[in-house]
Order: sequence, then structure tokens, then C-alpha cells
Amino acid sequence: MSDVSSGRDRDRDDEGRARNARPRDGLGRPLPYGAEGVARQPEGVVRAPEETVTEAQALLDAGRPFHAHEVFEDAWKSGPDEERGLWRALAQLAVGLTHAARGNTAGGARLLRRGAAGLTTWRETTARSTVYGMDVASLETWATTLAEKVESHAPTLDAATNAPRLRQ
Repeated sequence: MSDVSSGRDRDRDDEGRARNARPRDGLGRPLPYGAEGVARQPEGVVRAPEETVTEAQALLDAGRPFHAHEVFEDAWKSGPDEERGLWRALAQLAVGLTHAARGNTAGGARLLRRGAAGLTTWRETTARSTVYGMDVASLETWATTLAEKVESHAPTLDAATNAPRLRQ
């Protein structure tokens, strides 16, 4: 990766794709070059669905929903076509929680509702209310309830305290 502190070049990965190499905090916000951040989730990891849920839950419990979103995104991109809507919706829930914890109440609520709607669509299309130990309807309820809380309460919330229980 190149040093972009001068602003003249972009960070690139080994294949030449643009990749921001700045360290990030626990909510995924970029920190200045040279600052100590938290370890990022590796991209493009193919996991078994149960492993995806377990790893994402651990990250959510640790107050790192941005990182959980990256785990869900890997499943969304690598999983079977019939599950992509599920994983995309779960990634949206994690991003919604991330924005709410950062103080972006409008964006947080919007993404939580978008994720809930995605779960509803997936559940109704597949006629599956539980998958990999997750009660999909319960996650929909969690998301819409949190969206209402985000819109009507304090400008930020604690991500770990407000994280969903993926498995009941």
C-alpha cells in the first residue's frame, strides 16, 4: 500500500484496487494515518453460515457492528443466490446500528428499516421464518423497534448494549 498522507495517491491493494488503508476505530470510522486502530475484518472470507452468524454475533456483542457488517457482506457475496437477500438485510441492520452509534440518527433509522424490510421480503419469499438458528421475525422486530428508539432518543447509543441477539 502506498502512503497517501500527501493526498496525491490512493491506497491500493495488491491487485491495484483502491483500498483505504487508514486505521479505523471500533465503529469503522477512519483514523489518521499512524494512529492505532482496531483490527479490520479480512475481506472475501468464505465461511459456513453458522460460522458467519457466530462471528458476527461476537462482533456485535463487542460493540463493533461495522465489522459485523463486513462478515455479513462476505456471506452476501459468496453465499448461494437464494440467501443473498438474507445476508444483505443483516448487513444493513449492522450498518444501521453503526450509524446510530455514530450519532447519525436519520441514516441509522433508515438502514435499520431497510434491513427489516429486506428480512421480511426474504422470509415471505422463502417461507422460512428461522434460518441458522435465527428467528427472522424477531430480528425484524428488533430493527424496527431500534429505529423508533434512534429517532426519538439521544443522538448516540451504545452499539454493544443495543446489539441484536441473532440466535434466540
